[in-house]
Amino acid sequence: MKIDFEKYESGLVPAIVQDANTSKVLMLGFMNRKAYKRTKKTGLVTFFSRSRQELWVKGETSGNSLKVAEILLDCDGDTILVKAFPNGKTCHLGKDTCFGEKNKPVTFLQDLERVIYARKAKPRKSSRTSRLFARGVNQIAKKFGEEAVELVIEAKDQSDDLFKGEAGDVLYHFMVLLAEREIRLGEVIEVLKKRRR
Repeated sequence: MKIDFEKYESGLVPAIVQDANTSKVLMLGFMNRKAYKRTKKTGLVTFFSRSRQELWVKGETSGNSLKVAEILLDCDGDTILVKAFPNGKTCHLGKDTCFGEKNKPVTFLQDLERVIYARKAKPRKSSRTSRLFARGVNQIAKKFGEEAVELVIEAKDQSDDLFKGEAGDVLYHFMVLLAEREIRLGEVIEVLKKRRR
């Protein structure tokens, strides 16, 4: 991927950020060579601030970071498209996007992932998910393993309803385990897409 940083006098190229799950455009920033290299190295979207004349990692102070899923370049080599997983609101004004649009999950699993991350960030005593996170990664992994074994057992029986129930438990606990590791479901889907090629 050859980016034409010399095309503009400033040495900056526009970098459009799009939600990797919903395809909603989140914001526009600018990258120079250093910002691009740091983005690639850290996996967190990093821009060059034109007002401060320095690099800034999106979410460095707010916590609302953008985790890179994929980076694409337009046909002229002078605009970057970053597909990312947002951790919270993208706009500094507290909105989902810098264009004032709502960035709603488009599938049930995306919405479930949003709820799981919310329970991790702001635990609730009444939440089973929050209680799982409080037990730590070893116990979460153990619970996932137990549910997987139960699914295998149900696969050999004749009850579709019990099998589907166990499959739901496995999927839920898998997503909790991913969230504990700070890995988005979309990142796993990207791995599967690459394997399909």
